[in-house]
Amino acid sequence: MFMNNYAFIDSQNLNLGVLSQGWKLDFAKFRVYLEDKYQITKAFLFIGDVKGNESLYKYLKRAGYVVILKPTREHRINKKRVTKGNVDAELVLHCMIEYSNYDKATIVSGDGDFYCLAEYLESKKKLDKIIVPNRKYSSLLRKYAGHIVNVGLMKEKFRK
Repeated sequence: MFMNNYAFIDSQNLNLGVLSQGWKLDFAKFRVYLEDKYQITKAFLFIGDVKGNESLYKYLKRAGYVVILKPTREHRINKKRVTKGNVDAELVLHCMIEYSNYDKATIVSGDGDFYCLAEYLESKKKLDKIIVPNRKYSSLLRKYAGHIVNVGLMKEKFRK
């Protein structure tokens, strides 16, 4: 049976979670996996809009993602320049805007801020998976253990 499933990806959470384990994710391989394994027909990837990263955004689009850019801001923490582009609100908003267009949704993030989204999607029988980057994901999401997939356990499949 054909399913029309969408993925909503917090790229910063995914990328930093994978990097914390000492490897880099091949986003093109990951996109193919989402389509093959979970019948993801559209994968929305939420990422901060940083000047100079235009080639990255083009690569992600060629790999099959719908790239949603979030304006970023810079600030200093302990004399270190940090770029911040929190995408949580955009991810939730797009998930709800697209709600009638998909059968099931997959959230790619280990961030507990998405607990209410997971709760709502599950109550409507529309939550498929929550793909977390590593074992260190929010304890709030443990309630959805039956939906959780740890991408860190598939390092060899997705390593760049």
